Amino acid sequence: MTGKRGKRPPLVAEKRSKPPAKKRKPAQPARRKAARKPRGPIATLLWPFKWALILLWRFLWGGAVAITLIIVASVIYTSSTLPPIDELVDGRTRGSVTLIDVRGETFAWRGDQFGGMIRARDVSENLHNAVIATEDKRFYWHFGVDFYATAAAMVRNYREGGNPLSGAGGSSITQQTAKLLCFGQAYDQTVWDSEADYEADCRRTTLWRKAKEAVFAFALEVRYTKEEILTLYLNRAYLGAGSRGFEAASQRYFGISAAEVSVPQAAMMAGLLKAPSTWAPTRNLARAQDRAATVIRLMEEQGYLTAAQADHAQANPATLSESARQRAGGYFADWVMDTAPSYFTQDTTEDVIIRSTLDPRIQQAAEEALTSVFENRVREGSKAQAAIVVMSADGAVRAMVGGRDLTVSGAFNRATQALRQTGSAFKPFVYATALDLGLSPFDTVTDQPTCWNVPGSGEWCPQNYTRRHYGEVTLVEALKRSLNVPAVALSERVGRDNVRTVAENFGIVSDLASGPALALGTSESTLLEMTGAYAGILNGGSAVRPYGLMELRLAGESEPLLQATGGIRERVIQEHAARQLTWMMYQVVEDGSGRRAAVDGWEIAGKTGTTQAARDAWFIGFSGDYVAGVWMGYDDNTPLTGVTGSGLPAEIWHETMVRVLDGLQPTPLPMEVPAQAQPAPPVEQPSQPSQPTQPRRQENLNLPEAVADTIINELLRQLQGN
Repeated sequence: MTGKRGKRPPLVAEKRSKPPAKKRKPAQPARRKAARKPRGPIATLLWPFKWALILLWRFLWGGAVAITLIIVASVIYTSSTLPPIDELVDGRTRGSVTLIDVRGETFAWRGDQFGGMIRARDVSENLHNAVIATEDKRFYWHFGVDFYATAAAMVRNYREGGNPLSGAGGSSITQQTAKLLCFGQAYDQTVWDSEADYEADCRRTTLWRKAKEAVFAFALEVRYTKEEILTLYLNRAYLGAGSRGFEAASQRYFGISAAEVSVPQAAMMAGLLKAPSTWAPTRNLARAQDRAATVIRLMEEQGYLTAAQADHAQANPATLSESARQRAGGYFADWVMDTAPSYFTQDTTEDVIIRSTLDPRIQQAAEEALTSVFENRVREGSKAQAAIVVMSADGAVRAMVGGRDLTVSGAFNRATQALRQTGSAFKPFVYATALDLGLSPFDTVTDQPTCWNVPGSGEWCPQNYTRRHYGEVTLVEALKRSLNVPAVALSERVGRDNVRTVAENFGIVSDLASGPALALGTSESTLLEMTGAYAGILNGGSAVRPYGLMELRLAGESEPLLQATGGIRERVIQEHAARQLTWMMYQVVEDGSGRRAAVDGWEIAGKTGTTQAARDAWFIGFSGDYVAGVWMGYDDNTPLTGVTGSGLPAEIWHETMVRVLDGLQPTPLPMEVPAQAQPAPPVEQPSQPSQPTQPRRQENLNLPEAVADTIINELLRQLQGN
């Protein structure tokens, strides 16, 4: 061992186990930091708000997630509350009334009509395609909301009116169905003043409503299939003229089911969805056809129709059914609705069917007559009005025209609502009273200047229309010439109260005058009342109650709830008096003031009426089958120019009855020819110098003898035959 101190040399074994030392890599030069890009002006501006923007982004992102979760939860909850579609298809809160005529044909509807549930798979393919093409061409591709169509509509609305939420639609069929369902909110009478207010609020468009609509639309898509949603839409949509749903509209306009409509018919109904009241074909057929042409073009563009099919549909536009086209009896329908119990009409919650007395042939005759006379005999631009009532002898109203506008509904009805002075049309009740008390048509009354004292008004001195007086005249002559002074004198002779009682018992329920002017028709009455009173003369002296309702029942029921068996009431005057009065009124038409009302081949009885200053003009008369009344005047009581009851009203009556009686076997009047021979006609005694009167034809004074000769000749013929 050496004595040197130092490190021990490594052993050989250690040299073997020690790994070789790693070679050091050469040091890398230090990297230089990249140069920072200069900030842009916007970044520079927002840099101080960096953390605020980050927080805002995180808040919005979190809010979006929260809103999405809320929407999803709302959709799931809403969809879970939706009932089966069968419970939603009929959304009406009130019922409907369907009126049918004597032939069993429907002529009018009131209230909201629902034709019964019809499923999307059962409607005509033409209708199915027309609705999709018109309202929502991507219906089968979206999930309740067509965002593209909605955005496009909002942009268009903004450009046109400045309000993106007001104007053109863009709503999908599902969204429209959501509105029709009012987002599941049922109508509550305690909340809304009317159903119209409720529906208007459901259609109100706000940003919140659009969001609510979208949520409900999503819920509908979750709960129902596409076909079920379309079924709801087809049944709930309003299509004008009181039609709820396409089945009701199809029946209303075309008289067929929605399963049977053609391409033009389907296009017309689909076109109504945009503005049902404006485009309704019953309101303006040409406008509805133009709208349908647009729908047909859309169907062709979207491949539902070939060019040939579209051309054929365009060349053959849809037309209305006969009942829808006529639109007859609107005034009559309104009157029946007013006379029936309100809980079965205006306030009904059921679907009601009323079988009425309306005869469509007679209704058409009255409407054509009125139109013809005003077009050919009345100056253009005249505001004069007229009304017509035709009824049977028992009071069954067969036709009613309440004004010159024949297509209205709910309008002022001059046949039933207008109280007008009756003028000389009241005189038959004076003569009815006299005959019932035993006087004869050939008894005489003095026609001379006469004054009556009216308490509180002094003397009243009536004049005849001709301003002349004729001395002693028979009752039939006085009625035939419509003389005023004899009518008043006779009324005072038989008792003014008796005359009033007879008139009231015949059905004139309006207040009657208390003074002597009662005889000249200074009291007011309606045309319906007056025509009904004349029906009492025709039927032999019994009062009638004018009626239009024959039977009322609920839809689907066979047993009626209300039924009328006739309008005959108590007897007012003796039958022989009524028959003699009929003969006197027959003379009025044969050779008196009512000659213009005569109908060739028919016995006609009637009476004219003209009020003071010609504010009202009347003619009421009857054949052996029908009673008809005509009134003419201005609504504001402006005097008529050159019109009396013997003029235009008699012509309207004539034109009406010529059409009514056409093709019927002439029925003789139930009149009794007086047995007493008429005395020689009185000598005229004018009360003052004036121009001579026009010569008048004398009536046939030998009617009784003529009847006797006929009987004798018939007996001789039979004896010779034997």
